[in-house]
Amino acid sequence: MNFYRSQILICGGTGCQSSGSIELVNTLKKEFKKHGIENEIEIVVTGCFGLCELGPVVIVYPEGVFYSRVEVKDIPELVEEQFVKGRILKRLVYHESMDEDKVRSLTDVEFFKKQRRVALRNCGVINPECIDEYLAFDGYKALEKILFEMTPDDVIQIMKEAGLRGRGGAGFPVFMKWQFAKNAIGDEKYVVCNADEGDPGAFMDRSILEGDPHSVIEAMAIAGFAIGSNQGYIYVRAEYPIAVKRLCIAINQAKEYGILGKNIFGTDFSFDLDIRLGAGAFVCGEETALLNSVEGKRGTPRPKPPFPANKGLFAKPTILNNVETFANIPIIILKGPEWFAEIGTEKSHGTKVFALGGKTNNTGLVEIPMGTTLREIVYDIGGGIPNGKKFKAAQTGGPSGGCIPAEHLDTPIDYDSLQQIGSIMGSGGLIIMDEDNCMVDIARFFMDFIVDESCGKCTPCRVGTKRMLEMLERITQGKGEEGDIERLEHLAYEIRDASLCGLGQTAPNPVLSTIRYFRDEYEAHIRDKKCPAGVCQALLSYVILKDKCKACGICAKKCPVNCISGKPKTPYEIDQDQCIKCGTCMEACPFGAIIKA
Repeated sequence: MNFYRSQILICGGTGCQSSGSIELVNTLKKEFKKHGIENEIEIVVTGCFGLCELGPVVIVYPEGVFYSRVEVKDIPELVEEQFVKGRILKRLVYHESMDEDKVRSLTDVEFFKKQRRVALRNCGVINPECIDEYLAFDGYKALEKILFEMTPDDVIQIMKEAGLRGRGGAGFPVFMKWQFAKNAIGDEKYVVCNADEGDPGAFMDRSILEGDPHSVIEAMAIAGFAIGSNQGYIYVRAEYPIAVKRLCIAINQAKEYGILGKNIFGTDFSFDLDIRLGAGAFVCGEETALLNSVEGKRGTPRPKPPFPANKGLFAKPTILNNVETFANIPIIILKGPEWFAEIGTEKSHGTKVFALGGKTNNTGLVEIPMGTTLREIVYDIGGGIPNGKKFKAAQTGGPSGGCIPAEHLDTPIDYDSLQQIGSIMGSGGLIIMDEDNCMVDIARFFMDFIVDESCGKCTPCRVGTKRMLEMLERITQGKGEEGDIERLEHLAYEIRDASLCGLGQTAPNPVLSTIRYFRDEYEAHIRDKKCPAGVCQALLSYVILKDKCKACGICAKKCPVNCISGKPKTPYEIDQDQCIKCGTCMEACPFGAIIKA
């Protein structure tokens, strides 16, 4: 066994890899060898730390020094200072503010202070491609415990007492789904993991699979024991190559250690896992569409009932939970349901992982106790809105969710509170918007996504969402008419009540929530033919301010359609009938004399 004087953790998640973290690893190895210290320092490639905005992230132990935005060109100096001379390279250390001359460890960073990592407990901590590291962090002890100390009913009872609800969007109690499948009659039963994750901007499940794949494998085996299943399937989108690779490695390692396969730990319980790749269809996030896809059929929803717990994969009893749900299960078994139930609120126990994106200083992966307010997420964890802009709205739940306005910034993030204000928890996408976002255009964007992703099986979703999109496009193009808002609302309720599956039933949510909270923006588009946020191009006008114009002619030279004219020492003018509203003139003007109007 090697004993190292230092250990380096380097983020190997998709985000940091795209920023060159693997090149950092290779360069570090060369520099260590150059200085003859390659056997003194261990390099560990981990999953996502969460603070994606600062990637690539490098953490050095035992000091706990947090280096951010490290580049290959920095490595020779970093090795020289940190590992040869024993001095911290302060210019690369992450500081909470530019004025703070203080080195901080990961646990001191504001981004993490209000978080509680349960599902993400091992992400950024262990090497996900090494089963021994997972075992060192109590890996597979929960599986061992249930096999030797519990009955299937005991396991389901623990899920009930813990109050774990599905983290994939609907929030259905896990114990109920498992109990239904256990009680269902069938010679074969299946456990399926939904790792499809189709929401725009969402990467929670991907990060768990990349950073801690064994936790999902262990949880699926526990679920198999609870319901009487010997076979599981992980349905993961093919666009997640790193997650798929690490899953394959983890499954093979578990089989080599006898943790998957026949007679696990010498008991009479057997359980195996296979991976099925999805082609990236959003509708396959719906459980019955996913099951069809696993079977090799077209990914379209099935009418319910029967529900999958009674007739699911290959018409056999099946339970289906998402990655984050499974990631919670081993630690609940080990620490007890009371421990988990104490986290969160009375009706929403535990934590929730969010992919925090959009207009916030700290974008990345966050895990907060249920009941944390939106304000705490945006300002304490997210670091506020860039450039001093005002918070306008937060979109939760992706295309199925709603927009939460500033008046609800102090709303606790839990299932019931979000539902009361017209949104949903969803799988965990959280997009922050500021004053420069047009809420009508946001609704149009999500409806455009839904139209593209609708499977077309039922008329309300296939035709209704298309009609809604057409109305939204007309409004953003300045062609809206009186009564369009009421028509949108009426059609939204019809689609919600008549669609076959959850995709169609929740598709109108972004439109309904933006009308509810930002009706004045819709009215401005329709009545005044103005976009208050200056986003909808057809409603924009570019105007030259005469008192600022220097008559230099730069704007006229840059205009692609020659619609700007003027004379020396005379302010220039834009022909609004000829202007294509590209904004090139405003970008080119060095005096700030051209504005949107």
